[in-house]
Amino acid sequence: MDAIAFSKKDNVATAIKDLFKGQRVTVALGEKKLTVELLEDVPFGHKFALVDIPQGAQVVKYGEPIGIATVDIKKGQYVHVHNVVGQRGVRGHRS
Repeated sequence: MDAIAFSKKDNVATAIKDLFKGQRVTVALGEKKLTVELLEDVPFGHKFALVDIPQGAQVVKYGEPIGIATVDIKKGQYVHVHNVVGQRGVRGHRS
């Protein structure tokens, strides 16, 4: 396993080790396993998109919105402060 997602609502997964551009990673999502090809390097503990996330859409982790995409984010792309703005005050989000 290379990464985990915490809820079936999540549109991002978290790397459980350093991951690299072009790598096909396996993501644990409960009993399911997904495979995603990475478009960029993703450091340990950081997020990448499980699906395309359009600009203005919510980024969801733990089944709760954690931010808003500031640009279109492609499946397999690194998700961090360069393409997401935090969403303070959203139910379930502790910033």
